[in-house]
Amino acid sequence: MKASRFAHLCSTALRQSLVGAFVVVSLFWVIQPVEAHGDAKGDGEMPVTSGATGPQITVYRSASCGCCTSWGSHIASAGYRIEDHVTEDMDAVKKARGVSPQQASCHTAVVEGYVIEGHVPASAIHRLLSERPNIRGLAVPGMPMGSPGMEVAGVEAERFEVLAIAHDGTTSVFARY
Repeated sequence: MKASRFAHLCSTALRQSLVGAFVVVSLFWVIQPVEAHGDAKGDGEMPVTSGATGPQITVYRSASCGCCTSWGSHIASAGYRIEDHVTEDMDAVKKARGVSPQQASCHTAVVEGYVIEGHVPASAIHRLLSERPNIRGLAVPGMPMGSPGMEVAGVEAERFEVLAIAHDGTTSVFARY
């Protein structure tokens, strides 16, 4: 009788462990973290800006990043001319432009010698180009909900900061939204 009860307890424990392991693995499969370079919103194209008269901004992005093209629409509506570069080696792009992993987002852009990392609002870029501070550029780390290109109907916008990246890599707050 004791051996039978022990076998039943072992069987129950094993079954519960397997169910628990299945649940945990399923969650890892379904709930994947947001990557700092791209999302799974699908392929998209940057808007055509050949008629724009503003500064040219070169955008480096992954082909699969839909929020990058949404940010491009925001930038295009502000009058910027977009030169689009699709690449799957965003780490190399960021490293070449001095963007640290802590400053990273999904796309990297360059305008008039300044690096623009992530979902930086056009108004911050206008201010940057107007004031011309002696910095490497601007960054909005991560992908804050509600920032340009990250708007989702029915989802409240997060407050976020635009960081100024100094030439030594340190950051300070450039603007708050």
